[in-house]
Amino acid sequence: MMLAKKSLLATATCAALALTLSACGGGSSTKVAAKNSAGEATVRIMVGGLNKQIYLPVMLAKSLGYYKAQGVNVQLSDEPAGVDAETAMLAGQVDAVVGFYDHNIDLQSKGKATESVAQLLQAPGEVEMVRTDEASKIKSPADFTAKHLGVTGLGSSTNFLTQYLEAKNGVKAGTATSVAVGAGSTFVAAMQNKQIDAGMTTEPTISLLEQKKLAQPLIDMRTTAGAKAALGGTYPASCLYLTTAYVQKNPDVVQKLVNAYVETLKWIQSHTAAQIADKMPADYYAGVGKAVYTKALQNEKGMYSPDGLMPADGPRTVLKVLSAFDPTVKGHTVDLSKTYTNDFVNKAK
Repeated sequence: MMLAKKSLLATATCAALALTLSACGGGSSTKVAAKNSAGEATVRIMVGGLNKQIYLPVMLAKSLGYYKAQGVNVQLSDEPAGVDAETAMLAGQVDAVVGFYDHNIDLQSKGKATESVAQLLQAPGEVEMVRTDEASKIKSPADFTAKHLGVTGLGSSTNFLTQYLEAKNGVKAGTATSVAVGAGSTFVAAMQNKQIDAGMTTEPTISLLEQKKLAQPLIDMRTTAGAKAALGGTYPASCLYLTTAYVQKNPDVVQKLVNAYVETLKWIQSHTAAQIADKMPADYYAGVGKAVYTKALQNEKGMYSPDGLMPADGPRTVLKVLSAFDPTVKGHTVDLSKTYTNDFVNKAK
């Protein structure tokens, strides 16, 4: 399966289409999933960075043959920033997204109905990295004032978390600058070229920055304990989410996808980091080396959900974080029960 990279033009078109609710994939335009010649339902899933370890279950499910075993023809595409994947789904260019759960709350506050159907991570897996030559000046998020902070994209989950850390630590809104630098090599280049003073990223980029001595960790959310310390509670992150309209019209297809991911999460729990790394494409760890990639995976393996269920206190924590800085969420009523469902995970075999 060839991974398609969305062009800037396509992303711009998505953004324009998403401005109207009729183009948001939540209306009457949502269709029953098409089937290929083998009778398999075709599902287009966009991921906010396929080679990131926080999204590892997506490719692992393919490597293990779980999509095929469920009878679904999954077409994966890649977009470095989760917000662009979200936009593509709302515009009807893809059927589903694997990205952070927080987008579902943000979207509901904007009048769009989407929901998480399987939770892949129980911690963000994100780390705020500080450029080495700025480490003596930035000792906590309270020092973010007047600094340039790297995020994958404006409106992305890394942007959400960065803004929360600013608000929580008394940094006045607008006094720090979020800079969209993507992930992987573009993030590393931004740090190397001093385009950013600090930034939020994931593995294997974290290990590559440390390997090159370009940056060091400031806030570590690769574990549930680290996330609770930084965010005040369990912060469910990567999930499979779709428009509510798609879920309602294609419950059998959604169930098959969830079955594949639940089985993948169980496989992760019963195998070592080395065994997991063996199943991943070689280009996923080409930049850091397989040994470093495996060690990073071993250190953060606990971030993966053991069962795919939404943690009981997760949605409330995410709502609290978004309410701290997001004007479309703050002060508005959000029905958390409509932003996720455990029904498909409970039925997964």
